[in-house]
Amino acid sequence: MRNPLAGAFAKYVVTAAVAETEPVTPTMRRIRLVADGPIAFPYTPGQHIRIQLKDPLSVSGILRPADTLRTYTIWDFQPSERALELRAHLYEGDGIGLAWARTVRPGDPVTFWWPQGDFFTREAPYHVFIGEETASAAFGPMIRGLGASARVYGVLESDSPEHDLPMPGPHRLHRVHRHGAPTASSRALLTAVAALDLPGNAGAAYVAGEARTCQMIRDYLVRQRNWSRTSIKVKPFWTPGKRGLH
Repeated sequence: MRNPLAGAFAKYVVTAAVAETEPVTPTMRRIRLVADGPIAFPYTPGQHIRIQLKDPLSVSGILRPADTLRTYTIWDFQPSERALELRAHLYEGDGIGLAWARTVRPGDPVTFWWPQGDFFTREAPYHVFIGEETASAAFGPMIRGLGASARVYGVLESDSPEHDLPMPGPHRLHRVHRHGAPTASSRALLTAVAALDLPGNAGAAYVAGEARTCQMIRDYLVRQRNWSRTSIKVKPFWTPGKRGLH
């Protein structure tokens, strides 16, 4: 694969190889990457990398450049080992990101851009995390980065208990399960959020996952719980019928 970021952008490219893969849940896969050299870029928990999955200088890459890259949140970063871990969600579909996450094996080369995104925690009296499986892959490192003394609340949704992605301790979020109900515009998640006992509305909320569900949750917090919109960070990772949303 030719380097798509020659010149000024080349310094943001990292070449690596897949070191380990294993299932974490029935729909989540752990992928550990080890870079060819030291990784010197700054990193804030919650940020993501963009993995180059197709040649951007190919005909299809030139016609549809968005279809050459896919985004994955960094679950854990170990700079002394030149390593980082991802949690890749194995949703239903046939996209290039899904195909890569399902089939990538130890030894496979990987080229990615380092790092991007502003979905990370801020200073606040307490923190609220709300989302489903795709959100949990971002919430894990964000919660870990807060430390044990932080006040943390929230709800994580998945289809069933076996799909719950383990979160770093000691913080515990309420778990809710769809049991086959649609993930988009999730009433199960909204109902669970409505039942949350929160200490007022002066905290910081992080809402991620399916776009329509994110909008529902944000609107509920603003209209029913009197939260300021500026206190709510929303990150829509996906919605039915659209690719590469994030």
